[in-house]
Amino acid sequence: MKAGVLVVSHGSREQKWVELVEQAVQAVQLPGDVPVVSSYLELVEGRLIQDGVDKLSGLGVTHLYVLPLFISSGSTHVDDIAQAFGAPPVTDREGELEPFAVGKLRVTIGQPIDDDPEIAALLLDNVRELSVDPQRESLLLVGHGSKEPVFHERWQAGLGKLAERVRALGGYAHAEAAMLLPDQATDVLRRMGQEHPAEAVIVLPLFLSSGYFTEKAVPGRLSGLAYRYNARAILPSPFVSEWMTRQAVSWLDNL
Repeated sequence: MKAGVLVVSHGSREQKWVELVEQAVQAVQLPGDVPVVSSYLELVEGRLIQDGVDKLSGLGVTHLYVLPLFISSGSTHVDDIAQAFGAPPVTDREGELEPFAVGKLRVTIGQPIDDDPEIAALLLDNVRELSVDPQRESLLLVGHGSKEPVFHERWQAGLGKLAERVRALGGYAHAEAAMLLPDQATDVLRRMGQEHPAEAVIVLPLFLSSGYFTEKAVPGRLSGLAYRYNARAILPSPFVSEWMTRQAVSWLDNL
């Protein structure tokens, strides 16, 4: 038996985005020289999921752990990837990917980040520079989201739990969560201002790496409203590599 780990993230045309993911994956250290390969759903030529599977197969891997480096189990992409590896669908929605050629590999699909406590600590670090008096401040956690039934509810539940974790860790007065899809962020921010007019609102973007969503989409949706924002994403941070390491080690321990 030879174990291997395939980290799958979305991919981007922005080289900086890809470099940050690559650095995080390269920092994962597993016992026994278990190979760890990063791959992408799309947009990164020569580094797609099948390329990663082929590379690990070529290294003699027989047991494969597929770790989705995605924010939420509400992502339809996570379901697409799992279905393409042979997992049953979350709903009656048919996956958008062709089945991967895995040969005799024994494949286990991991879980995305969701409301992991370590990521909550990371998000708190991201907003400390914006905070003056947490007891007089509220947090608004903004993620991508989904309109699809079941996936929407998963996003909503995960965002809500994570927002509350960050609020409790930092001692903030209130916390809310909103998605870009469907477009909730503007209405939620307005409501927060009406319900708690004495509290400044700090907006936290919940995205893996900086880019279009953190720098354009979120501030664009909230244009004209009062809030504090620094556009910091989850990466770069050692928390992400540590999270991946924990997931992979847990899988290895159960082989």
